[in-house]
Amino acid sequence: MEPQGKIDTLERRLEENTRLVEENNKLLRKVYRNAKIGLWITVTWYVLLIGLPFALYFYVLEPYFTALGSSYETFSTGMQELPGWKMFNEYMTAWEASRGE
Repeated sequence: MEPQGKIDTLERRLEENTRLVEENNKLLRKVYRNAKIGLWITVTWYVLLIGLPFALYFYVLEPYFTALGSSYETFSTGMQELPGWKMFNEYMTAWEASRGE
């Protein structure tokens, strides 16, 4: 093969390699963007999943308990009957005490 033919072949291969690298870069950026979006959707989902019951109680149910004459202590006493709630409540009380609240 002539030297000019080798150079042409190398140039074509280099151009093809450059095109493939640019295409690969675009795909990797899309994958990274989709991973970031997926992370934020997952974080938002878990915040809603964990925070919604607490918000529901404090903003919706608590006024009704107050209006009906029930207090948090009565509700808490009833919640102590649930398995695992007593340990969770003691942990949260100790945690609040350690924070100085």
